[in-house]
Amino acid sequence: MEGAEQWKIQLEQWKKQLEPWKTQLEQWLNQVIEHIHQIPPTQLYAAVAVLLFTTLVLLFIRVLKRAKSNTIVLTGLTGSGKTVLYYQLRDGSSHQGTVTSMEPNEGTFVLHSETVKEGKVKPVHLVDVPGHSRLRPKLDEFLPQAAGIVFVVDALEFLPNCRAASEYLYDILTKASVVNKKIPVLLLCNKTDKVTAHTKEFIRKQMEKEIDKLRASRSAISAADISSDFTLGVPDEVFSFSQCHNKVTVAEASGLTGETSQVEQFIREHVRP
Repeated sequence: MEGAEQWKIQLEQWKKQLEPWKTQLEQWLNQVIEHIHQIPPTQLYAAVAVLLFTTLVLLFIRVLKRAKSNTIVLTGLTGSGKTVLYYQLRDGSSHQGTVTSMEPNEGTFVLHSETVKEGKVKPVHLVDVPGHSRLRPKLDEFLPQAAGIVFVVDALEFLPNCRAASEYLYDILTKASVVNKKIPVLLLCNKTDKVTAHTKEFIRKQMEKEIDKLRASRSAISAADISSDFTLGVPDEVFSFSQCHNKVTVAEASGLTGETSQVEQFIREHVRP
């Protein structure tokens, strides 16, 4: 009982302490109401309209930010097998493995491997951008909407194309549209079903070496001649993909045999069902 009495006394003390604040709050509230009454109705309505409009705009912006893109961009050198992968992901067909694109292949669909799944599956907007050097500017049209980039490398004919592939990947990893949004990149080693294909570890190391040479040579060029928006790596350290502004992972696939599980995993990590 003594404890209850002490609490009662304490509450009474707090009530007395808060009394001046209550009076002050009532005075402020009355002043605000009086000020509102002095405002002409037209001005008051206009102020309310502006407030509502601003609130709606802010809510709309927040919704847009929350709505994640479902676009995955396939890119890489000509002959790396991007288009075969595109068709495998779309309908499970390799198209005999002899597909060459001169225009982007673009479509929104449920991944072929997920067509038998029960429940709601989010479609993927997949874009296969041609690898020919003259057609690469088309890539810039799709990067701002990309949720992820799959950079396809021919693991079978890798060594003759290592430098060209590294240059292309370097350009992508230093683009402002890619870096600012921290778009994840999958370095996909294709055609790994062949016995003579190089492993993903070998390809990763060789491309890191080439990019290390590239950043050294390009940093020696005057700033006016550099087309890249960002630089790669850490100064005075050997380059590795772990130093990139974007998350870069390495995986294997075979478009011809339909082994696309690792690229599908990447897609689903960034395009949620």
